[in-house]
Amino acid sequence: MASKIAYQGEPGANSNIACQQMFPDMESVPCASFEDAFELVTSGEAELAMIPIENSIAGRVADIHILLPQSNLQIVGEYFLPIHFDLLGIPGSTIEGATEVHSHIHALGQCRKLIREHGLKPVIAGDTAGSAREVAEWNDPRKLSLAPPLAADIYGLKVLASRVEDDPSNTTRFVVLAREKALPVRDELPGPAVTSFVFRVRNVPSALYKALGGFATNGVNMTRLESYMVGNEFAATMFMADVEGHPEDLPLKLALEELDFFTTEVRILGVYAAADYRAAAATA
Repeated sequence: MASKIAYQGEPGANSNIACQQMFPDMESVPCASFEDAFELVTSGEAELAMIPIENSIAGRVADIHILLPQSNLQIVGEYFLPIHFDLLGIPGSTIEGATEVHSHIHALGQCRKLIREHGLKPVIAGDTAGSAREVAEWNDPRKLSLAPPLAADIYGLKVLASRVEDDPSNTTRFVVLAREKALPVRDELPGPAVTSFVFRVRNVPSALYKALGGFATNGVNMTRLESYMVGNEFAATMFMADVEGHPEDLPLKLALEELDFFTTEVRILGVYAAADYRAAAATA
């Protein structure tokens, strides 16, 4: 029996595509929510979860910055997926004969040119692949879907136009989650590594500036830094960060030691191999 990887969304979603591309031998299991995907891994029903964390256009994925630290799962990998949308309709439909296009709000926002060009009415759906399923179920040639290419095959829809996104560089970064275990030692990650962590600074003047100073003085590249409120407290702020390197690398080791001095809490969410996409993007 194939091991399972959970994702949020319906079959044909971009998360489904990321699972198939990174783990082609695993069974992809759709979940209604991120929490459901986390629970499948926590309970042992799935070995891994594929979770989108940020998009190059839309920014961070809503709620992940809160849900991920609370999940007690560990980041063990990352994957960058170029995002493409196809315009789909039932067999026999045409763009000229359509009046509505259904999809997730982000997909609609990322395909504005096509929507305006053809005078279509955008209708928000909960999920890109879900909108394709609904269009197939409605069997109405006036209603189209903006969805990932995989959705056309799954729901038997006709591709009316391919790769209709406004920005061809649109990319989503996913993290792969597993149950907590010992962090990999440096020798287990012979190539470039990424370390993800959350921290809370002390309530003193210039605390964040001082906390981050160690990364600058030790030459550690911080690729992501985001803040979010803790609960309903406006005075309590957590930060989520990604940095290049392994905690055993001397520069990062020294930077984390300095960070610890200016914070009340530091928790590593994962240490994992950097995706090849990072190196390719750096030289592009």
